[in-house]
Amino acid sequence: MGHVEIPDTDLSGPVGLRGAPRPRDAASRNRTTAALERQFRAPTARRDGTLRAPFRRGFAPGAALVPLTDMLGLAAPAGLLLRAGDQPRPLAAAAVAGLLWAGLRAARGRYAAGPGARQGGAAGAVGDWLVLLGLLALLHTAAGSPVDPATAVVAVAPGLLVTAVATGVRTRPRAPSRVRRVLLVGEASGAERAAELLTSRTDHDYRLVAAIPVGPGPLELAGVQIPGRLGSCPADDDVTTVLGGVYAHAADLVLVAPGPQMTGDRLRRLGWGLHDGGVALSVVSELSGVAAERVRPVTAAGLTLLHIAPPLRRGPQAAAKGALDRAGALFGLLALAPLLLAVALSVRLSSRGPVFHRQVRQGRHNRPFTMWKFRTMVADAEQLKARLVAANEVDGPLFKMRRDPRVTPVGRMLRRTSIDELPQLVNVLLGHMSLVGPRPPLPEEASRYDEREHRRLAVKPGLTGLWQVSGRSDLSWQETVSLDLWYVDNWSVAADLGLLARTVRAVADGRGAY
Repeated sequence: MGHVEIPDTDLSGPVGLRGAPRPRDAASRNRTTAALERQFRAPTARRDGTLRAPFRRGFAPGAALVPLTDMLGLAAPAGLLLRAGDQPRPLAAAAVAGLLWAGLRAARGRYAAGPGARQGGAAGAVGDWLVLLGLLALLHTAAGSPVDPATAVVAVAPGLLVTAVATGVRTRPRAPSRVRRVLLVGEASGAERAAELLTSRTDHDYRLVAAIPVGPGPLELAGVQIPGRLGSCPADDDVTTVLGGVYAHAADLVLVAPGPQMTGDRLRRLGWGLHDGGVALSVVSELSGVAAERVRPVTAAGLTLLHIAPPLRRGPQAAAKGALDRAGALFGLLALAPLLLAVALSVRLSSRGPVFHRQVRQGRHNRPFTMWKFRTMVADAEQLKARLVAANEVDGPLFKMRRDPRVTPVGRMLRRTSIDELPQLVNVLLGHMSLVGPRPPLPEEASRYDEREHRRLAVKPGLTGLWQVSGRSDLSWQETVSLDLWYVDNWSVAADLGLLARTVRAVADGRGAY
């Protein structure tokens, strides 16, 4: 029998309290329409105004002034500096840079308001500025601009300072953003899976406050209150039981994990009651690893269908990714040439052996290629690896040691900062790799891949990717594969630019790099 236990509340009305009469026989289900309408009517309870559902993500107050400030804050000093440097068409170049800067930050959600906004603070402004440099380098190469690259970098630097200061003022400490308080409804297996995912991650605006299981099966959710239970079959008290849990725990969203006992008709009737009570309803989809941008709901013959767009493999975005890869690699090699030379000298002088470490890796469609890195280990590292297999600290086919004795002192510093990976810009320039993508595996690692893991090789391997910005070697093998598969199926040029910006923060943090 459905019931709700309400701890210390002043709620009034029929909220499904234990002991209330609820006939569940067949005769009771054939009530009149008027009785059903009374049953599905929301309880009359006073709700705390501070617990309203969070507003939709939109633009912050004075939103028009914010991008205008960013645009003028970059374009005005850039124009003056370009003119002072005798660069051709300084005003036009500054205007393009200013518009690109404001457009880039708008595309990355820096001007949005609400709990889903990603304003990023001053650190986010630095990441955006680095992405801007990449875009300007791409435009410079494509258009053959006569503007000196070094002068252009200096010219747009004041814009970063203006934006960082303005962002710091806008994002100063204030009251915590409101989140959605979620009441989970479903059978044990589906509800436990949804609860585990919601509570194990913090990159969302949903807080699980209670759960109502469906059917007699036990629901094991640590730290989550269970205010009631729905029977295996549809009943007239389904709505009052769920609404009672909503009001008892101040939830503003009911999340349903459908299953054999939560049929379509039962879910529809539950939705009627919740919406009449002013409570939002969401349904957990069995789809996993699919970005929301690829899903489009359609209706046909009374059915609600989810159309899933295929992953990007060809077309304009793929061409843009290839152009961005090669332009970014060329710009990076030119801009970082002094650093690369200094690192090469330090590697050569600090230990015996070659400057570069060449290694065969598996690329797209499992095709082998030679990958370049600065040498970070002793010269006979491959021969010593056999003795260290038992000390492997990660699961799966990877081999990683936090304190690998084969790593040289200089190599440890290079690994900590990821500078040892920079020679792979040559691989990107040659088309073997991409700037963003899964890490390329060794042949012996790829030979042990199962069908799921082998899908990592459906795209070009990358210099950076979700693995690098999410913890690197601190992640388990299965977590690494899950991140790579998400990227393989959902990548886009915009996502690549975002990952490049996040890579700067991950490198500065150094977490998981060894």
